[in-house]
Amino acid sequence: MFHLGTTELIIILVILVLLFGVGRISKIAGELGKGMNNFRNGLKGNEEPSDASEKKG
Repeated sequence: MFHLGTTELIIILVILVLLFGVGRISKIAGELGKGMNNFRNGLKGNEEPSDASEKKG
C-alpha cells in the first residue's frame, strides 16, 4: 500500500521530534507498549493485574 523508503521515514521522524520533543515521544512510546502488552494479555486470557493497578491498590 504505502512504500516508504529510508529517507521518508527519517523525514517523518524528524518532523515528529520537532513537533513533540524527545521526552514526549518516549513517553507516548512507553504507554503504547504497555497498551499492547495489556491487549495481548487480554487476548490470551491472562488475568494477572498490571504493575499500574498493583501500585494503586
